[in-house]
Amino acid sequence: MGKKISFIEVEFEQDVDMIHSWMTEDHVHPFWNLNIPIAEFREHLKKALNDEHHTLFIGCLDGVPMSYWEAYWVKGDVLEKTYDPAPHDQGVHLLIGDKEFLGKGYSLPLLREMVRFQFQDERTEKVMAEPDIRNEKMIHVFKKCGFKRIGPIELPDKTGLLMTCERGEFEKRWTP
Repeated sequence: MGKKISFIEVEFEQDVDMIHSWMTEDHVHPFWNLNIPIAEFREHLKKALNDEHHTLFIGCLDGVPMSYWEAYWVKGDVLEKTYDPAPHDQGVHLLIGDKEFLGKGYSLPLLREMVRFQFQDERTEKVMAEPDIRNEKMIHVFKKCGFKRIGPIELPDKTGLLMTCERGEFEKRWTP
């Protein structure tokens, strides 16, 4: 890819306006449903940052912020009611915010690095995802990363496709 991938934790005041602008993009809002006024979004982001089972990140390429990530523990999340989770299963949400970075093949390397980061916790054997069932592009990227389709699930804000990436499959696919 020729670019350095990095993830930095979201800092509310520094990042709220940028993340909100990404949420209003045409390629984002149909799947995230956060195309809301900035005052409401500020409250949403504050709540997410205070949620101890989530860690929010800005994904960067060569130091340029271009994506938003949520890494979370499935236990304590709405997702835990949709399957039988192990105690240290993690989940991931993502979006490419800046349109300039769309369609250039960046999603897979970014996702691979985030999942690799999540598997650094030796207790984690699975990383879960539940992309909007209509988001065929992201479902394709998850599959290429090593996620397997489980099936449709109903969540409060969408119909998702429950997917799982097991440590063994990930390491077999991505360890040199």
